[in-house]
Amino acid sequence: MSRTIEGKLSAEGLRIAIAISRFNRGITEKLLEGALSCLHRLGASEEDVDVLWVPGAFELPQAVQALMRTQQYDGILPLGCVIRGETPHFEYICQAVTQGLTRLALEGEVPLVYGILTTDTAEQAWERAGIKGNKGAEAAEALVELIHALQALE
Repeated sequence: MSRTIEGKLSAEGLRIAIAISRFNRGITEKLLEGALSCLHRLGASEEDVDVLWVPGAFELPQAVQALMRTQQYDGILPLGCVIRGETPHFEYICQAVTQGLTRLALEGEVPLVYGILTTDTAEQAWERAGIKGNKGAEAAEALVELIHALQALE
């Protein structure tokens, strides 16, 4: 008979860190609101969630790595927003952030979920930050589920 391993949706007792980009702050604040609301709805206490603001999305992998090194967290949620502009800067930032976070997810000891919006327009970003759902809340829920799924393997 096969065994099914699934994560539960309870943040009670979990220590969570959120690393968040200040760039495109109006949008990232909405992502943060969604993530915090979700975590509290799932049972996380105010004291069990820390929020670390960084200047931009490029700084998120370094911030996540520093948070991992503290060994204080059950999971880490990077949140940010990069909107395409008129130069190739968008591609460089998105690629660097994605590669950095992917490396940390695979090599690190702390679960993390990708919570970075990469959109063509500000309108698309606002839609994903609350007008048509909140990707911050979705990422927070995914993180809680992943934490429990990985803990079940230990």
